[in-house]
Amino acid sequence: MFFVSSLLVFASFGSAPASSLAAASTAFSVHELRQSIPYGFTKVGPAAPETNITLRIALAQSDPNGIIDALYSVSDPESVSYGQHLTKNEVNRFVAPSDETVQAVDAWLGEHGLTAKRLSPAGDWLSLEVSVSQASSLLDTNFSVFRHTETRTESVRTLAYSLPQSLRGHIDLVHPTVSFAVPTMRTAGPTIQKAGISRRDLNAACGNGTIPACLQELYQIPLAPATQKDNNLGVTGFFGNSAHFAWLESFLKAERPDMDPTTNFTVVGIDGGTNDQDGPSVSEGELDIQYTVGLATNVPVTYYFVGIDNQDGDLSGFLDEANFLLGLDKPPQVLTTSYGFQESTLSFALTDKLCQAYAQLGARGTTILFASGDSGVGCAPGSSSNFEPTFPSNCPLQVPADVTSVGGTQSFSPEQGWVGSSGGFSNYYARPSYQDGAVSAYLNALGDTNKGRFNASGRAFPDIAAKADDFRIFEVDQLFSIQGTSAASPTVASIIALLNDRLASAGKPPLGFLNPWLYKEGFNAFTDITTGNNSIKCSSNDTARGFDAVKGWDPVTGLGTPRFDKLLELLDL
Repeated sequence: MFFVSSLLVFASFGSAPASSLAAASTAFSVHELRQSIPYGFTKVGPAAPETNITLRIALAQSDPNGIIDALYSVSDPESVSYGQHLTKNEVNRFVAPSDETVQAVDAWLGEHGLTAKRLSPAGDWLSLEVSVSQASSLLDTNFSVFRHTETRTESVRTLAYSLPQSLRGHIDLVHPTVSFAVPTMRTAGPTIQKAGISRRDLNAACGNGTIPACLQELYQIPLAPATQKDNNLGVTGFFGNSAHFAWLESFLKAERPDMDPTTNFTVVGIDGGTNDQDGPSVSEGELDIQYTVGLATNVPVTYYFVGIDNQDGDLSGFLDEANFLLGLDKPPQVLTTSYGFQESTLSFALTDKLCQAYAQLGARGTTILFASGDSGVGCAPGSSSNFEPTFPSNCPLQVPADVTSVGGTQSFSPEQGWVGSSGGFSNYYARPSYQDGAVSAYLNALGDTNKGRFNASGRAFPDIAAKADDFRIFEVDQLFSIQGTSAASPTVASIIALLNDRLASAGKPPLGFLNPWLYKEGFNAFTDITTGNNSIKCSSNDTARGFDAVKGWDPVTGLGTPRFDKLLELLDL
């Protein structure tokens, strides 16, 4: 069985009281270790001692299992606490580090004349500006400069670091250290056909491409406007992916003539992000906004735009956004994100901390949707045969996964699995129990096909799907065609937001974390997609390999595509 995580060892320690720091300077234990330089990187040489770097320190949470239990309790339809989402203070009580941990870490840093800055609302993440020389002393290691051979981007990293034994159980990880994120991290970006498309009369709702009318017909999405102003839909944006207000207005005039064309969205900047209206478009921002504002009629939409002043290192603003939302008294009820990483480019410890942040949002009632990616089954770095999962689309937290992964379909009447729809099995995370029935049935039918190319016991993704092909977006005074699961995720987000509006009108809580409900009963309101595949060639000498869409759950379209009318019935609305 193939495990990418075998390249990286994470030393996890149980809780222990802080001991005298006098011995800490000599008594170190290896905390994280990478056994070799990752594929695609080369070592340039030692990092200059005076080079400044920013370390991020993840402190041990006071009750990490408690937040997992709370998330599952409020998300499992069979639980008596189903829908009773937690407040910010209730979540913080689970994740805030203990006084003993804070004191031990402060003493360690003070011994070196250093003071950290708090990054997260609960205080479980710290930031520290140090020189390479200071970082090497703190972590009993040597930092080097590594170059990514394709992009020529250089970064300061190490293959192992240690912590004083007195900090066992107090620090979960320090980064950037042993993670080597690929610089081009947005794996779920759209494939764009940059050719202008003129409008034609529609012979059928989907006859001339995927437009709001097509999605409304296919998934029975209502035209009726939402009424609940406290029901918010969040959209993640990153630097360079501006959404233009003028182009949204033109899109609404063309595709939603029943709506007020001046309907707009709110922009909130994170890490210095600004939704620049003067810069060129790279289409992702236009897609995400036009197919949330243009589908979730009158649902307030907020564009959380992440800039380049990231505080979370290799996580490129993902954790910064999560921490920002956790600091809000009322985070959005739905968050859709069309970006991601290859799973193996980040350490397990780092991915797990991001998943923990999403678990906190889920416990507070936020539905977190991630595009599964556009690389089919993916090709593992340095391998011509092994599949590579995406992250955070496959994000779980120990037992329950805490995000919902959205794959893609193509065509209509009937829909088929889209060839680019990323899907498969995590090499880091075990399959959550609520997936056992659906995924085991798929694996039993699969037999030995692709055996050894994927981790059959891993968290399976995607969970659900929606159309991903030939989306028409408006930019630079004309319509363009665009495709990708980054179109599917905002489509599903709009459906969930409209369902939340109906739930709020009925005095009911939002759907929150979907997966336990999806796999137990929600799938009954989804259309099973049984044709198509996500096969790709990982080398010129190999044949295309991948997974097929079949009856029941599959790693191309998950449980299928949503039907709004059936979801209403299932939710007694």
